[in-house]
Amino acid sequence: MRAVLLLVVGLAGMAMATPLTDDNRDLVTLDIKQRQLIILKLLNHVMEPLMYKDLEEIGKNYKIEENTDSYVKTDVVKTFVKMLKVGFLPRGEIFTLHIDRQLKEVVTMFHMLYYAKDFNTFIKTACWMRLYLNEGMFVYALTVAVRHREDCRGIILPPPYEIYPYYFVRADVIQKAYLLKMKKGLLDHKLCDFYGIKKTDKDVYIIDENIYDKRVYLCDEDKLRYFTEDIDLNTYYYYFHIDYPFWMKDRFMDKTKARRFELTVYMYQQILARYYLERLSNGLGKIKEFSWHKTIKKGYWPWLKHHNGVEFPVRFDNYVISHDYNRDVIRLCDEYERIIRDAIIKGYIEINGVRLELNKYQDMETLGRLIYGKIDKLDVDKVTVDSYRYLLIVMKAALGLNTFYSDKYFVAPSILDHYQTALRDPVFYMLQKRIIDLVCLFKLRLPSYTKEDLYFPGVKIDNVNIDKLVTYFDDYLMDMTNAVYLTEDELKKTKSDMKFFVRKRRLNHQPFKFTFDVLSDKAVDCVVRIFYGPKKDHMGRLIDINVNRLNFIELDTFLYKLTTGKNTIVRNSYDMHNLVRDRIMTRDLWKKVESITDMRDFFVKDLRNYHTGFPTRLLLPKGFVGGMDVVFYVIVTPLKLVDNVDINVLDTDRKDFVRDFRSTVLLDKMPLGFPFDRRIDVGNFFTPNMKFVDAKIYHKKLTCDMKTRWNRWVLKNYNWVEWSSIDADTYFVDSDINMKVDRNVNLVDL
Repeated sequence: MRAVLLLVVGLAGMAMATPLTDDNRDLVTLDIKQRQLIILKLLNHVMEPLMYKDLEEIGKNYKIEENTDSYVKTDVVKTFVKMLKVGFLPRGEIFTLHIDRQLKEVVTMFHMLYYAKDFNTFIKTACWMRLYLNEGMFVYALTVAVRHREDCRGIILPPPYEIYPYYFVRADVIQKAYLLKMKKGLLDHKLCDFYGIKKTDKDVYIIDENIYDKRVYLCDEDKLRYFTEDIDLNTYYYYFHIDYPFWMKDRFMDKTKARRFELTVYMYQQILARYYLERLSNGLGKIKEFSWHKTIKKGYWPWLKHHNGVEFPVRFDNYVISHDYNRDVIRLCDEYERIIRDAIIKGYIEINGVRLELNKYQDMETLGRLIYGKIDKLDVDKVTVDSYRYLLIVMKAALGLNTFYSDKYFVAPSILDHYQTALRDPVFYMLQKRIIDLVCLFKLRLPSYTKEDLYFPGVKIDNVNIDKLVTYFDDYLMDMTNAVYLTEDELKKTKSDMKFFVRKRRLNHQPFKFTFDVLSDKAVDCVVRIFYGPKKDHMGRLIDINVNRLNFIELDTFLYKLTTGKNTIVRNSYDMHNLVRDRIMTRDLWKKVESITDMRDFFVKDLRNYHTGFPTRLLLPKGFVGGMDVVFYVIVTPLKLVDNVDINVLDTDRKDFVRDFRSTVLLDKMPLGFPFDRRIDVGNFFTPNMKFVDAKIYHKKLTCDMKTRWNRWVLKNYNWVEWSSIDADTYFVDSDINMKVDRNVNLVDL
């Protein structure tokens, strides 16, 4: 079940192009190379004035009101002009989707870009917006438009952490970059050694984001920062939202993006399962329950700051949620939750006079729409019920926009109010768990899978071998040059003289592969699914399968043609579905593309799933040094193709066009998460075409120069033992067998 997004063959020309020199040149005739370059220019140093004169002239000379006929829908232009007269969010202010007015403004901007009749109008509109509208809104609207317009297929967007590094890099690191810029690179070598600042031969300044700095820790939840703050994980979540925005109507979606809300629910469930595995790797228990009427025991300090100096709010330990100013919002949240729960229990819901059923597995899309989307207006005379506001209001009411609640337009958003940062906060997972519990309630209405549902006649999994699974931490350099403003001379040259990289510690794993033998008495098409999940909880107790089934992660799903007899299937960790390797820096991508002749092969090998993929590095949790017990599950089922889908489209080895895989959706008709999506009837569950295999995930501890340098400087004079006089012979032991103990003393006091 994969959402297959077909990209045009024209991506082969994604090389650098010369700037536009003729203002009258028709932009429609531009090839993919020049279109690619224009988009990259528009997204470069977005917080500063547009420094490319050719694009600046296009924006200044374009008059939207005089070009109403250049858009498919003229009413969209009228709405935009009307809102423009009232006033959009000013440039330099902070943008968030979780404010109604800002949401309406940015959606209107997207409509203007999406409904442009041709690429000529699209680019002119984008250049105008880049000059006059809010930077955050512009980046969001342009990104969504590029991902959904047909004439933008094949355009590669820079990763969000290069466009706006403030959401991904700690404020103290960016501050060091500013100091280096102010000093024009003058280095204090002693301080540089302490803070991990280095200058390379190519005049690139590298600054460590020291994960061993305990000042950023508030509680034991911060042990997971390496996972929750991973830039590729947050990019995956952000791009998922870009492809499936909650506010977008179905008519904007590609026809291959069916079951979008079922996929959304499944994505959240998989992130929760992956987060739980990481908690187990660090000795933490299950995700805590969220309640409006209890304090949030664990705090979170983001250490992030916006471009305008406004810091992300800190939530300290034992945070009280309910206050006088937000109790009405909390009541509203309870009402939305009660409406959805009652609908699940009754098996239907009535909206705008139309009854929507919620009693069979196909209705999962309807439930997902109720929770994460909204039911479109079915009758123009009826009022639309925007059920999606439940999730957003939950987030805002918990921790969000009440920091400066006196002004609902200019705010200091919390971590939860941005899709680039939401995964960083432990409360995000508590909120999503509360919402996924509604989905679990719906699934309890559905019957368990029978033997016939699971059985594949004539097929048996004979043997499964898994390589040793080893994880470790390595370093990654992220380009954060766009976080530092340019001088006047640099603006004229359209590039920065000083390049700034931040070095991050991140989780990785050694490559591994699966090898399993499948015996078949016939030649047949099938779907192979591989899951894995925890075997024991944080107390070392075995977890019941019905409790544990939602903790299983879908590692790989693929089509396979079985032949008669023994079939040996080998799956490498890098070839598994919907994965993306390290993204190439935008500056390096430009250079590399210029020297490549076979662009199709380059894209398939190096840029596959560039926007949609889950990080390959994070397939496995950290595990333990001595080995963390996990269970792998493999099942082979018959292929039940979705109607009107060409099976050749799903061939992952084709190279005649470029594809973007979202996930397993649309591989076949089976529900996402099958067979762990429903309650398991253990007596009828096990069949020959499935197999459970025990394994261990080992963590390889490595010495990091960040830590050794930190210990060398911080702990330099902490050897207090030498300063203390030792009067007792038993100083170096915890207890002495010769010491007498007063039995009358309370044992707690000993």
